[in-house]
Amino acid sequence: MKTWLVWLLLVVLTFLTWWAGYVGYSGQWLVAALLISVFVKGHFVIADFMGLRGVAMRWRLLVHGWLVLVIGLIFLAYWIGV
Repeated sequence: MKTWLVWLLLVVLTFLTWWAGYVGYSGQWLVAALLISVFVKGHFVIADFMGLRGVAMRWRLLVHGWLVLVIGLIFLAYWIGV
């Protein structure tokens, strides 16, 4: 994917996250949407900006696995706190 398009997607998702907090939205659906947004942004950073799009599958799985682990732990901490 073109770098400028990925950058634009990252900026839009970040702006939407900021906007949701600015207007005071909250709730479990918002948290789920934000964590999905974090995964999408993380995927594109891994694939395009870290240059892992064309490397062996094991490296991509390793880094994506780390991303899923961190997002899962954030979700778990939120779920325990609710």
